[in-house]
Amino acid sequence: MATAPHNPTSSVLDLTAPLPLDGGQVLTGVRVAYETYGALNADKSNALMIFHALTGDQCVASPHPVTGKPGWWLRMVGPGKPIDTDRFFVICANVLGGCYGTTGPASLADDGEPYAMRFPVITIRDMVRAQVAVLDALGIEQLHAVVGGSMGGMQALSFAANWPLRTRAALIVASTARHSAQNIAFHEVGRQAIMADPKWKGGDYYGAGKGPDSGLAVARMAAHITYLSEEGMHDKFGRKLQDRPDGTKGAKTFGFDADFQVESYLRHQGLSFTDRFDANSYLYITRAMDYFDLAEEHGGRLADAFARTQARFAVVSFDTDWLYPTAESRTIAHALNAAGAPVSFVELSAPFGHDSFLLDVPALDRVIAGFLGQ
Repeated sequence: MATAPHNPTSSVLDLTAPLPLDGGQVLTGVRVAYETYGALNADKSNALMIFHALTGDQCVASPHPVTGKPGWWLRMVGPGKPIDTDRFFVICANVLGGCYGTTGPASLADDGEPYAMRFPVITIRDMVRAQVAVLDALGIEQLHAVVGGSMGGMQALSFAANWPLRTRAALIVASTARHSAQNIAFHEVGRQAIMADPKWKGGDYYGAGKGPDSGLAVARMAAHITYLSEEGMHDKFGRKLQDRPDGTKGAKTFGFDADFQVESYLRHQGLSFTDRFDANSYLYITRAMDYFDLAEEHGGRLADAFARTQARFAVVSFDTDWLYPTAESRTIAHALNAAGAPVSFVELSAPFGHDSFLLDVPALDRVIAGFLGQ
């Protein structure tokens, strides 16, 4: 049975100063929702920040406020777990542009109406900039470590590169230093599905009943395929037909019903996602991921991004992850080596594809516990 983390606390920080953005604009009245677990020690040296992935949130190890489901990394965060709340004060914030308390497209602008598509374009570095403000408010000058998987790994890389003295360690799991053309293409399919939904209404669907749920569900279905592996999908579903209520198996219904079990699974993933996520947030966050290019931010050479860091790094990939394959992690490790930063790199074997960092992979538990315990 999973144990609950120590002292989960939900908070919202209201930034008193405008937040500058990479695009040249500023956001005023920014709020950042975050959760903490464990206790901060006297010299504030045991703080650790977790960055969440695209569809994650600050509820890393506490029940989700909408679905009631356990936190998305409860298996990793808690007393005696790899990210041990007996030892660490753990912070996780909802990203800028999100939809769980941090300022995003659904938030009210100065005129009292939702930003919708008036929300400014944001970057991964903008997200991190807002989370640095949380550390400033808590009086934490330097973290024990930053930890992130997938988009969370992008944020951890950006933090280590752009605020090089503010963490002693960085753990990057199943991530990349820039998005490939293939990843951008998958995101664009999802964005177009949302914008093609008549209920999107140019982004102005707030207060008009249901939003573009059909488009958002399709976006989630397309993305979810990239999180899995061919081996995992075959083992779980194969070509098995869906059982009908009358006891028969699926027939050729040409999309009106789910003939195959994998179809039913994807439809469930898509529909359940619409209950907990905002479509405009999906547009903005995926675009921020697509813009991410850590080398380009630092003159075109990835090693130069880490020229000032004093942190040690661990980079982890999975052999079945085709969204961010091992080659992407190896590129990060090589750049860190070139910059003279201490780095360890490991490719783990797991059948779950990109989602392996969220699922039961004991080898990952050992890597994380070992690295953070140093």
